[in-house]
Amino acid sequence: LLLTLHREANVRPDSLRAIVEGLNRLDEGVVFPIHPRTRDALGVAGATLGAHISLIPPAGYLDFAALASQARVVLTDSGGVQKEAYWYGVPCVTLRDSTEWPETVEAGWNTLVATDAERLIAAVKNPSPPAERPPLYGDGHASDRIADLLYTISPR
Repeated sequence: LLLTLHREANVRPDSLRAIVEGLNRLDEGVVFPIHPRTRDALGVAGATLGAHISLIPPAGYLDFAALASQARVVLTDSGGVQKEAYWYGVPCVTLRDSTEWPETVEAGWNTLVATDAERLIAAVKNPSPPAERPPLYGDGHASDRIADLLYTISPR
């Protein structure tokens, strides 16, 4: 499991404690590249993460992409990470009650759980994405088509 958590609404003490309650009840390892704001907020909230949650420094893009693409499930409150999880074919559990990417929810690859510990646990334990993943954001070959077009219209 891979976790990102940094939104202001989620690092408020009550919200953060509720999320940590759910995380601490998971029975598998969680890799958490922790944002400085979140690290500080854990102390303020008096929330202690379980031993199965491995805190690592914030990851750069390539390192994060490697983690996300290999995760069984991504838990996040980040808009961009939701879309990246879909691109990698990794089920996403979003720690919000809304998303910029409703099509990922409609496609069955993203579950909105807000700060509800029970919903978080259920979504992580039993992700149920469909076998098919429609190309919501293209097929990954846009640059090839652009290069082909430029080649055909360029003077020789």
